[in-house]
Amino acid sequence: MSESYSKKEKTQKKAKSKQDKAEKMKERKANAKKGKSLEEMMAYIDENGNLSSTPPDMSKRKEINVEDIQLGATVITPEDELRTGRVAFFIEAKGYGFITDDKTKENIFVHNKHLLEPIKEKDAVTFEREKTAKGYSAINVRKVGKGS
Repeated sequence: MSESYSKKEKTQKKAKSKQDKAEKMKERKANAKKGKSLEEMMAYIDENGNLSSTPPDMSKRKEINVEDIQLGATVITPEDELRTGRVAFFIEAKGYGFITDDKTKENIFVHNKHLLEPIKEKDAVTFEREKTAKGYSAINVRKVGKGS
């Protein structure tokens, strides 16, 4: 029984690709390098914290006092100065808003857990600033008088 032209072509293509694959494998084996030595794989960190291929210069090494290392979040301390401002907006349903500081004209975040009495938009207030991880926050917020 004789094969059709397309069957012969398919088998020839398969044989050719198989042969090409075998040749590529032999070439890779012939050109393959053995793994790198331990010294070639070593990486060092220099005095600036950058990766380097050479060991660090121990004469440039700095001593670090263990007590100077701070672990955890930064300590939040309230400022002593009593500030005045006006409530820019306040969302009662969500319990937060912003106060515009009269002195610096910056908007300072306020949360209802730091209110000494209820506030609403345009109320004049006094407050203290507290440095937080996201910026300043108003605490001990109290109304001064009627809103305009």
